Amino acid sequence: MLTPALVVDVEALEANIRTMAAALPGERLRPHVKAHKCTELARLQRDLGGHRGFTCATIREVEGMAAAGLGDDLLLANEVLDASRLGVIDARVTLAVDSQATIDAAARGGVREVLIDVDVGLPRCGCAVADAGRLADLARSRGLSVRGVMGYEGHATAVADHAARAEVVEKAMTKLLAAHADVGGDVISAGATVTYDLNTWATEIQAGSYVLMDSYFGAMTPTFRQALYLECDVISVSAKGWAVLNGGLKALGMDHGPPTLADGAGEVLVVSDEHITFMPSSPVSVGD
Repeated sequence: MLTPALVVDVEALEANIRTMAAALPGERLRPHVKAHKCTELARLQRDLGGHRGFTCATIREVEGMAAAGLGDDLLLANEVLDASRLGVIDARVTLAVDSQATIDAAARGGVREVLIDVDVGLPRCGCAVADAGRLADLARSRGLSVRGVMGYEGHATAVADHAARAEVVEKAMTKLLAAHADVGGDVISAGATVTYDLNTWATEIQAGSYVLMDSYFGAMTPTFRQALYLECDVISVSAKGWAVLNGGLKALGMDHGPPTLADGAGEVLVVSDEHITFMPSSPVSVGD
């Protein structure tokens, strides 16, 4: 096999999907596909987990899911300024809006359904709680159906302690429920993998990372196993003790820090474009 190569532990993958489906069956979970951007994995989530609604982060993700026949209920949980590509998709598409400009874009683009995106504490998108009702009325006046509200408590995902994280989630959802009281609708959409067991207020949880898991969120949610790995070959061994793998920055995401080696194989020292230099915990040879 050519390396570096992404490899999936299928047993862990399927176990993760079934575990989440048992906790959040059917419509209680709206899996976020930005975590894997793979329609075949989304199909597994539908077939093994019974989830028919999905969350997307980009217009291209919505288009890809619809083209793969997974368009029963797609939420684009992001604001857009040009929704014209969404309005022609043969699927049920709901769009997040948080301002007059994004409401206008949805109406011009032919989108029929929206959620009012509310700021619940993460410094990102979302309107003020006090503005949610007014924006819902504006959306309805533009001919849009307002399904409810959404709010992402992403700031809670940085809180390692479970009890402290629960407090952050509750504060965020108190804001979202206040907005929902003014907006109406059947949907209260929120959540993430590391808050799936804490957020009992949302009608649907937008978890995504649980499917493949990673070394950062995995420490907070040990219920789910890491299922995705980057397989590399040892291409050099130094007489000074370190060894070098043929994968690096171009093959890894490092927004949460350096990679870890599976099974305690050693300590990563340096990550460069196409190399990982590590100190092995036991002797290795070129070709391992």
